[in-house]
Amino acid sequence: MSTTLAQNVRVLAAPGTRHDEILTPAALDFVGRLAAEFGERREGLLKERRRQAIRLAAGSPLDFPMVTAAVRADRGWRVAPPAPGLADRRVEITGPPERRMAVNALNSGASVWMADFEDATAPTWDNLVSGQLVLLDAIERRIDFRTEEGKEYRLGDSDRPATIMVRPRGWHLDEEHLEYDGRPVPAALVDFGLYFFHCAQRQIDAGYGPYFYLPKLENRYEARLWNDVFVLAQELLGIPRGTVRATVLIETITAAFEMEEILHELREHSAGLNAGRWDYLFSVIKTFGHRTDFLLPDRAKVTMTAPFMRAYTELLVRTCHRRGAHAIGGMTAQVPAKDPAANEAVLAAVRLDKEREAEDGFDGSWVAHPGLVQVCRTAFDGVLGDRPDQRDRTREDVDVTPADLLSVRRISGPPSPEGVRTNISVALRYYAAWLRGQGAVALDGLMEDAATAEIARVQIWQWLRHRVVDRRTVEQILDDEIAALGADYPWAPVDDIRGLFERTAMTGELPLFFTPDAYSRHLVRRPEVRA
Repeated sequence: MSTTLAQNVRVLAAPGTRHDEILTPAALDFVGRLAAEFGERREGLLKERRRQAIRLAAGSPLDFPMVTAAVRADRGWRVAPPAPGLADRRVEITGPPERRMAVNALNSGASVWMADFEDATAPTWDNLVSGQLVLLDAIERRIDFRTEEGKEYRLGDSDRPATIMVRPRGWHLDEEHLEYDGRPVPAALVDFGLYFFHCAQRQIDAGYGPYFYLPKLENRYEARLWNDVFVLAQELLGIPRGTVRATVLIETITAAFEMEEILHELREHSAGLNAGRWDYLFSVIKTFGHRTDFLLPDRAKVTMTAPFMRAYTELLVRTCHRRGAHAIGGMTAQVPAKDPAANEAVLAAVRLDKEREAEDGFDGSWVAHPGLVQVCRTAFDGVLGDRPDQRDRTREDVDVTPADLLSVRRISGPPSPEGVRTNISVALRYYAAWLRGQGAVALDGLMEDAATAEIARVQIWQWLRHRVVDRRTVEQILDDEIAALGADYPWAPVDDIRGLFERTAMTGELPLFFTPDAYSRHLVRRPEVRA
């Protein structure tokens, strides 16, 4: 590795506790090498995203790509076999890489813990670097701690706690606290690079490997970019090619048309696909929100049994299993309730959801709370038994067409007054938490993250665009909910929160994500430079 490259990687943030353990010259050098190699290519792919969005908005059809028909037709290729610690994935728990969450997740009995730098982490610089320290400490088994109130969190004695997988931020985000060659480093390469540099060999020594979840990919070219990142990273650190494993979240409508191609691009590093529910709905509205036949009702009414959602999940299972890959089901956002009767209803809803996924052929699924691990495990135990997965169930009975994936009109409809208010309330309260540095927050019995805030705000935008909701009604509800927010959370910067909602949900042109603007305006913190 070059010793001079690190001079071009600058940390534009104040130092924090133990930050020097992560932001070493060698680690920054490694991240800089990734940025130098892939930064320009990533920019080109983001430009292609915008061009594709324009084409689709202009009426260009969305279909399975003709140029890759041979890849789909070739039954001979398969992805790499499951890596150590990823053979049985029947329960995966997700959450931010925060110390308390890490201990609880690793001890939860889940097969996998997905440490989420993306939707469940508000990207303050301290959160990001502290998250890397949490992962390092967890792998080194030095993560035990005591709260100021005296409560102890200790890693259990199990030789095989939950396998760690890391979700870096998406390709669309920059990390403005870290600069290479005068430009912000792509956030995905920061999260991936720092973890890989410090933890890849440690994970291999512990009997696992460096494993990842890849968010918000839109096509095979973005998967190819990640595969090339993996190849270079392994080469630079002397790690055998193919050690990395990555599961791709199919959470954009365009990626749903390229599932096999995405697996093919990543096949030596692939750990399957995951069905990302809220981001998928968010993507459908972003892509086709200008069309009245894509007008979605209240988000609570768009269940996984809706025809277009069922087509998407069944295609995902068939695609994965015919290529030997794991198919992982979507998030259950419910959190246990304190009231016994209410909690029984929560468990019943989770049980039904997970039983449906297991019966459809999924090999595992996500939960957001340790209290739901057992109900998810029981649902999959009932189908899998002692088998680690059901990849042998290839679902050849499934035949999904482009029209099936786009059949939103079958549940299309206007929102209810309660749905409008709920979306505004959830978006505002989540924005308040996010601006305070909290990326995952329990609201009304659900664990909300950036994905649910995105679907909440784009639904308001879509309903306003098609005039199924009156703007004055939205403004009145916004006034009411801002007042309630200020009363409940006296610390909340209500003017900032209102401005963020108006810019992301009430404008003529829909911002693609709420996070880039909010991050630049509110979370970027740089030390003052004195003359």
